[in-house]
Amino acid sequence: MKRKLIAAIGVAGMMAGLAACGSGGDGGDKAGADVEELTVWLTVDAQNNWPELVKAADDAVTAKHPGLKIRHEYYGWPDKNAKLDAVLATDKAPDVVEMGNTEMLGYMVKGAFAEVDPKRFDRSDAWLDGLRESVTYEGRTYGVPYYAGGRVGNWRKDVAAEAGVKAPPRTYAELTAALDAIQKKKGPTFSAWYQPSPDWYAAMSFVYDAGGAIAEKEGGRWKASLSSPESLKGLNEYKKVLDTYMKADKTKDESDRYIVYGQGNAGMIFGAAWEGATAEDPKNDKTGKLKGNLENFVMPGPSGGNMPVFLGGSDLAIPVKSKAQGVAAEWINAFTGARGQQGLIAKGNLPNNKTDLAPLKGDPKTAVPATAAESSWFVPMAPGWGQVEKAQILKTMLQEIGTGKKPVEEAAKAADEAIDKVINTK
Repeated sequence: MKRKLIAAIGVAGMMAGLAACGSGGDGGDKAGADVEELTVWLTVDAQNNWPELVKAADDAVTAKHPGLKIRHEYYGWPDKNAKLDAVLATDKAPDVVEMGNTEMLGYMVKGAFAEVDPKRFDRSDAWLDGLRESVTYEGRTYGVPYYAGGRVGNWRKDVAAEAGVKAPPRTYAELTAALDAIQKKKGPTFSAWYQPSPDWYAAMSFVYDAGGAIAEKEGGRWKASLSSPESLKGLNEYKKVLDTYMKADKTKDESDRYIVYGQGNAGMIFGAAWEGATAEDPKNDKTGKLKGNLENFVMPGPSGGNMPVFLGGSDLAIPVKSKAQGVAAEWINAFTGARGQQGLIAKGNLPNNKTDLAPLKGDPKTAVPATAAESSWFVPMAPGWGQVEKAQILKTMLQEIGTGKKPVEEAAKAADEAIDKVINTK
């Protein structure tokens, strides 16, 4: 998710962390014992899809704090951050705010969120790796994972069957063998795997699967590593996929992938778990054949295990200017804790932790996304990462690789040089 990063905020220094919340320490008592109102900002997802879970968290907290008023405000993703940026410059900051996990970094770098003690939150020791990374900056925690969303493979069962393939792939060798058969059967204008070249979420899965990384921290500073031997191995495999199975426009990004998929000229995609279901919606399915004919599967990686996937989702944070940080932490734990996670799972979300995720692997309805989410990666938590994304360095590199404008090694080296110029800049 691309959100506008926070404007510079005049924060003299980070407030004390929440390690003492509710434990008798000065920070916990002064930040919550006598508070009369709590303001919680969530996106409309909670308002529309699980309002009873919000109420349950409210009830749990007000039972401990009689007379407390909890005020909720709901925002759409496009306008939330602009409103948050504006209010954080005043003394009327909300006490709890929902953030997309890729939005967290810019705010943490600017000191906008209060540090929290993970031990105060249910099952924090089992938080999903990708979500844990999203709330951690320079070894400190500034938020709590809320729920997750992963990426999976999705293919047309009818197209696979035409090529003699009867079951989804369990290994990368099975995947490529099936795609080879599909490509041969459907011909040179059909994309056995529709994979937009600039889709860096997919491409970096190949990089991390091969043991590489976008950037790594060395001696307190971040250094790009796309031209490392491991990263190049992943990028070369990604290039092979594009050359072999992607027959459509290699300059297009993935924003309309589900629409293209619905047009019937592709046998498979690798994307967010919702994309297959959206493609088979009657308004997108131009073939009339996709309903009930699409199948998600855990994406196998060339290394032999499951492909590490980018783990999306939401986090909850406490603005550093909140005057009710202790109670805010209590509300977050009530909402995202053990009971809250079961409610979120019942609504079709993936939980924020591996303990609650494990049973989902045994349910046919949730087995694929739950299994896929176990192996994940996240963006480098570097102060200048927002500038890397804004400059579209990865997209440029991948488009050059996909179109053949530059060899893999040359494109990766140029990307490393561009990343190194900004990744350590606040």
